[in-house]
Amino acid sequence: MNTQVNEVTQRIIERSKASRQAYLAKIERARGQGPHRGVLSCGNLAHGFAACNSSDKSDLRSMTKANIAIVSSYNDMLSAHQPYETYPKIIKDAVKEVGSVAQFAGGVPAMCDGVTQGNPGMELSLMSRDVIAQSAAVALSHNMFDGAMMLGICDKIVPGLLIGSLSFGHLPTVFVPAGPMPSGLPNKEKARVRQAFAEGKVGRDKLLEAESQSYHSAGTCTFYGTANSNQLVVEMMGLHLPGSSFVNPGTELRDALTKAASRQVTRLTALGDNYTPIGHIVDEKAIVNGIVALLATGGSTNHTMHLIAVARAAGIIVTWDDFSELSNAVPLLTRIYPNGSADINHFVAAGGMALLFKQLLDAGLIHNDVKTIVGDGLDLYTKEPALEDGEVTWRDGPVKSHDTEVFASVEAPFKPDGGLNVLSGNLGRAVIKTSALRNPHCTLKAPAVVFEDQYQLDAAFKSGELDKDCIVVVRFQGPAAIGMPELHRLTPPLGVLQDRGYNVALVTDGRMSGASGKVPAAIHVTPEAFLGGLLAKVETGDIIELDTKTGSLTLHVDEATLAQRTAAVADLTMQHEGMGRELFGGMRGVISGAEEGACTLFYTQEQNV
Repeated sequence: MNTQVNEVTQRIIERSKASRQAYLAKIERARGQGPHRGVLSCGNLAHGFAACNSSDKSDLRSMTKANIAIVSSYNDMLSAHQPYETYPKIIKDAVKEVGSVAQFAGGVPAMCDGVTQGNPGMELSLMSRDVIAQSAAVALSHNMFDGAMMLGICDKIVPGLLIGSLSFGHLPTVFVPAGPMPSGLPNKEKARVRQAFAEGKVGRDKLLEAESQSYHSAGTCTFYGTANSNQLVVEMMGLHLPGSSFVNPGTELRDALTKAASRQVTRLTALGDNYTPIGHIVDEKAIVNGIVALLATGGSTNHTMHLIAVARAAGIIVTWDDFSELSNAVPLLTRIYPNGSADINHFVAAGGMALLFKQLLDAGLIHNDVKTIVGDGLDLYTKEPALEDGEVTWRDGPVKSHDTEVFASVEAPFKPDGGLNVLSGNLGRAVIKTSALRNPHCTLKAPAVVFEDQYQLDAAFKSGELDKDCIVVVRFQGPAAIGMPELHRLTPPLGVLQDRGYNVALVTDGRMSGASGKVPAAIHVTPEAFLGGLLAKVETGDIIELDTKTGSLTLHVDEATLAQRTAAVADLTMQHEGMGRELFGGMRGVISGAEEGACTLFYTQEQNV
């Protein structure tokens, strides 16, 4: 086992000892004896199966058959979740074939950052994760179930479903992906057209055509953002069937994997002799495995918040320093857009998840002494699924990359580290993703240009105000201020400035999901400006230094001058009203900082510590 990975893991175990023991005791108490619906009164139970057919009613009366909850993020609008329309029937039929029952227990909202980016709805985005967790908890709270199937894909949906599932940690739970859409317009070309539009070289019609050719059918977007990072991390944690994450929707293999997952969850319930609840699978080592896989593939920086919140839901305390130290130990093995030009389907063709597991296992970078939904250890995850007579079987996966431009090896990686750094200094703490930077160890010292609204940058860019070396500061974007919307609209103009030869970077208490690509971006700055962070005192022209070699983020203004300055106060009235934002005021009021997961769900517990 890699020494550094093991040291970080042991530190997490020690730090989490008390909270993890309390969590395990809680789920043991919740386990109970026999089917959970057995504790329900006759009236409760009658309500619970009133709409079932007579056969299912009989099975649910018997207390000898498992009842599996289906919780889904299906909707028609979002490409990633549209395939889930047909999954409930597939699951119900498959569960019925093995003598159990499945019920659609509830739906959760599925919010797509791709639709809301740059719009008011994006300010609900991060907090939607906690709403999803609560929605999953509501679905499972009927106490009718012996296991659960979680159907979710995108940015906040999987973390939300994980948090909700872990609050019912006594239930065996299987996550069911839907897979990425087939490849469309190459990501490199899409990025070129976006940048050309920002420069005014092409019109909206050309931009819309390029976007439509990229996002063109049912399935997950093919770039390596948070959605596909979710799938990779969940499989690495042993909650997917091996190799199921990136099988395209609408294929025989996809449907066969869904059937196999449905049968598998019934084998894990307390009614059998292989009881495996999700709270036992998601332990400290599983969390570390997920982080290592994220770093090895250059995945989304959103997980520097999501995985902290997910871990907390399982009684595990993870910090940014854990991410940073693991990043130092884990080499970058893949080049998937925005860290390269390939898409997720190309990654699969080059070796996919089976090769990733093999590489990381062989190098001792992930723990093999873990539980999964298919048994102990990760060896089966080095195999890949195939169809034989309509049924899934697993065959040996590749042992080396089929395309070394997309998938490298531990011995000859693209970079020696995972490309995630923690920055700290008088401005606070932040994270920066360096895996796609032209100079991975960037050092930039330049005057600040301060904005308090992401939309202000467009005018400054078009006027030429930013045609210089500068560090763009976008503040009052944090969780407590306006809900921490994605700032993707900043990427094209900043990329243009960089291509013009200017040294530019972004510093923000908002987020950019890790898709910032070639522009250095110190994101998730905490404490945020709204809560008194020093960002609120930065003025245009101040010198800021960002240095990934030393891990520093420094405002070069003397203490006496800063003491005399009054912190800026943003008028956020317009960001708190309309598009449903007024309904989230309570969540903004209790949300934790980015380094604590930007989460509203552990408020009571935090107050009692």
